[in-house]
Amino acid sequence: MITVIPDISLVYQMINFLILLFVLNVLLYKPIRKVLLERKAKIQGLESGVEKATADLVSQEESYKNGLRQARSEGLKEKEAFVEEASKQEREIIDQINQKAQANLARIKKQVADETEQARKTLEKEVEVFAKAIGEKILGRAL
Repeated sequence: MITVIPDISLVYQMINFLILLFVLNVLLYKPIRKVLLERKAKIQGLESGVEKATADLVSQEESYKNGLRQARSEGLKEKEAFVEEASKQEREIIDQINQKAQANLARIKKQVADETEQARKTLEKEVEVFAKAIGEKILGRAL
């Protein structure tokens, strides 16, 4: 069995260990921890930037969709207004054409009536002559 007898070398080793711990802490551990903390802060900053950019993207996409919806709705309203205006103009044109057609029809009816009246008057003048000619042909002698 081995027995350890504490003497002054134990104190030296403890002091040596503490000095080594202090030196390693100052030269190695603190710079590494500092780099790790800086990296962690940078990563958190990048993550927050990514989250902000994602939120902005979602917001812009929603704004784009709303703008598109609004533009479509305005476009449909304008289209309906144009269709309504075109229908109104069509009705006006059709009414004008109907009025012209009615006027032409009335003029033609009047013209036909006038011509019929003239033909009737002309025929009334010639009725006696035709009747006499028909009578002569039927009877075979002069009347």
